[in-house]
Amino acid sequence: MRENHLLTLLLGVSLSALLILTFFICFFFRRKHSSTEQDQYDVESLDHKVHTKQGFSSKTEELVTFHGGEDLTICDILDAPGEVIGKSSYGTLYKASLQRSGKVRVLRFLRPVCTVRCDAEEFNDVIETLGFVRHENLVPLLGFYGGNRGEKLMVHPFYVSGNLSDFIKSGGEESTKWSNILSITTGISKAIDYLHTGMQKPIIHGNLKSKNVLLNSNFEPRISDFGLHLLLNQTAGQEILDVSAAEGYKAPELVKMKEVSKESDVFSLGVIMLELVSGKEAIYLAEYMRNDVLDHKLYRPEILKSNGSDLSEECVLKYLQLSLSCCSPSPSLRPNMKQVLRKLQDI
Repeated sequence: MRENHLLTLLLGVSLSALLILTFFICFFFRRKHSSTEQDQYDVESLDHKVHTKQGFSSKTEELVTFHGGEDLTICDILDAPGEVIGKSSYGTLYKASLQRSGKVRVLRFLRPVCTVRCDAEEFNDVIETLGFVRHENLVPLLGFYGGNRGEKLMVHPFYVSGNLSDFIKSGGEESTKWSNILSITTGISKAIDYLHTGMQKPIIHGNLKSKNVLLNSNFEPRISDFGLHLLLNQTAGQEILDVSAAEGYKAPELVKMKEVSKESDVFSLGVIMLELVSGKEAIYLAEYMRNDVLDHKLYRPEILKSNGSDLSEECVLKYLQLSLSCCSPSPSLRPNMKQVLRKLQDI
């Protein structure tokens, strides 16, 4: 009987020890799984260098390339030293020097929390549409990387001459040449017309402003950021619209970003035209747009002086009138892009 009691005691101790051991094993693996899960979804954007690989998925995932980006690989992108050249609420822009090819690219990193949440097929359709857009006055999408953590990276060419906003603010001789003003306006109009009518499915730019018009060495315009709102969620899109309103580019009828239209792109073009001819920032032109005021003082006198007898005041006033018609408070009264192009030819 004593032996039975001792056997029962040993079995009880062994069972307790086994239960304790099982508990610690389960606890350990649960902690490890939780930590792995947190690492999987804790994506952080790059801060200073593109070659900082934190936040990106495994190199086994490929970079999708489009026309002009055939020389790119994900290794090229992740290993490229770069510098921050722009930041916004939804992402960061980097100027990156590719080591293998020696080319300079612009990398746009979109914050995962700001991008749309939809099925992969739907998202890929948008990327494919944007990637196949090719026009001499549009900044092409050369490559796209989407990781399984939600990170998204867009690859574009780099243009050395900066943007149109800085060009206008410089007040230099080139910014008052009538030939430059007309060619820049015509180039922007052709690009937007192509987005509106030259694609199988129209693309609305949605954030057209002088900062998003890049220039090459010959002062030819290249429009960036077209259709970017299609990749962003409602909150990020609304932030873009709020910034646009604060800067003076938002069409008066717009309340939500999803309401952008061909007519709202025309309004933004009109604001850029006023910037070009006046030298003023968009926010200071609101009164003229609101009242449709054709004021001789609105254009820079340097424009007539620097162009001499080759330019009449009548041409400048025709240009002003066209820009104000694009900025009409009523969307139905604004010309479409083809009408804008025809009127530019007549100036």
